[in-house]
Amino acid sequence: MTFADRPFRVVVAITGASGAVLGETIVKKLMMVGAEVHLVVSEAGQRTLAHEIGSDAYGRLLLAATKAYDPDDIGSAIASGSFRVDGMIIAPCSMKTLAAIACGVSDNLIIRAADVQLKERRRLILLARETPLHLGHLRNMTSVTEMGAIVMPPVPAFYQRPLSVADVVDHIASRAIDMLGLPMPGLARSWEGERGWLALHPGGDGVGSE
Repeated sequence: MTFADRPFRVVVAITGASGAVLGETIVKKLMMVGAEVHLVVSEAGQRTLAHEIGSDAYGRLLLAATKAYDPDDIGSAIASGSFRVDGMIIAPCSMKTLAAIACGVSDNLIIRAADVQLKERRRLILLARETPLHLGHLRNMTSVTEMGAIVMPPVPAFYQRPLSVADVVDHIASRAIDMLGLPMPGLARSWEGERGWLALHPGGDGVGSE
């Protein structure tokens, strides 16, 4: 799967918010479709991966990604707009990272890479993870949206009738990749209307959509 004579190149960042499995799943799905994955995980993200998935989760991600970067190495390729990428997903995106992006405080590689996406007018998808939200969170979401980012809280699609947490994670991860807008088949299962759902699930009752 190529774009401009090279594979799709996507930056994936994982911060310390809960939901590290979202980032892990996005990396796996992107690699599955033949994309280059440029991975950067904050120190807090590494701790969350270990706590929520397992002590070897970060190591397995390093092996899975096309290239991985030290979160403190602001001299890395993804810190420059001249290094062509097709978009960036931060999953999960902590409120600290969101605030730093909103203010342009590029003091680590994740925030700098995100800032590059915005200045180069590339897709930046933020799976902002926090609840409930205070006014500062909402204002930061407004700011990054005005700059061109897409704020995508990881909200379950209950209308799809997920049977497990893995189903929920899979759908959110697929939707995040689809939001990059790359010329590739959509990964997320689409909603075909209530009748279409019932045709696939005979005996089920009606459900709503987003």
